[in-house]
Amino acid sequence: MAKIYYGEDADLGLLKNKKIAIIGYGIQGRGQSLCLKDSGLDVVIAELEGTQNYEQAKKDGFIPLTADEAAKQADIIQILTQDHVQAKVYKEAIKPNLKKGKALCFSHGFNIHFRQIKPPKKVDVFMVAPKGPGVLVRKMYEEGKGVPCLVAVFQDATGDALRLALAYAKALGATKAGVIETTFKEETETDLFGEQTVLCGGVTELIKAGFDVLVEAGYQPEIAYFEVLHELKLITDLIQETGISGMLRRVSNTACYGSLSRGKRVISEKTKKEMRKILKEIQRGRFAKEWIRENEIGRPNFNRLLEEEDQHQIERIGQQLRQMMFWMRR
Repeated sequence: MAKIYYGEDADLGLLKNKKIAIIGYGIQGRGQSLCLKDSGLDVVIAELEGTQNYEQAKKDGFIPLTADEAAKQADIIQILTQDHVQAKVYKEAIKPNLKKGKALCFSHGFNIHFRQIKPPKKVDVFMVAPKGPGVLVRKMYEEGKGVPCLVAVFQDATGDALRLALAYAKALGATKAGVIETTFKEETETDLFGEQTVLCGGVTELIKAGFDVLVEAGYQPEIAYFEVLHELKLITDLIQETGISGMLRRVSNTACYGSLSRGKRVISEKTKKEMRKILKEIQRGRFAKEWIRENEIGRPNFNRLLEEEDQHQIERIGQQLRQMMFWMRR
């Protein structure tokens, strides 16, 4: 069983005399920065001047610095840029400013686990990974709650890495919900697997396949959209709140029986076999190598695949139907 930490296990006082640098003021960077600040901690922001994130940081009361200056000032450096740019930022701005006793923090283990970033032995390296987007991290904090979090230590130079990680998690409000101990390897590989086979890749392909089958059979695309995409949120909300068994007991008996008797014909042992292949690709570093190379050559495959996705009929129909639902507009 995983070890789970709560408020009494973490000492926020460990961070009171330390300066924390947040490198990257995107969605996660903003959420974490504001929570840390409201927890009474000394936070500096690094963001590129002239960007929307830079302006947002100023509106939020920060004075954004360069990554080099922020890393130079900080005791704890949290790298929250996108995965594919972290190694470059580390090499150019962070590595030259790492002194004995400093700490590197991550919210995803990709660059450490796949050795794109190789920190010196003199610094702590730990992970604090909220299981939710930065917007939710901030919202729960403001409501006096918290988002569950993962914590891991890759390198313990000072002997205090885990305690620092737990203190950081507490500053985000995560210890109110529970902080689960893991490893960089486990977090990285399971995160990539979940995204590729279920949460993003699996779900979207399942939706499109269902849509195509209905439209090919002569049903109106608008009806198909509602049945296979729009109502999905109702189901995922129920699953999140009550589990799969709870969801099945809250939909109609017809839906429940159809699910139990037909679901395994769609997601079969053949599907699991392919999932196992994808997991092996992740574990052996094949996906990481492919993604790193894709970015090095200008993302031709990424851009082509995204463009193809945009052209699917379900996107055009969905755009039209969402205009009818004014309450969904932002």
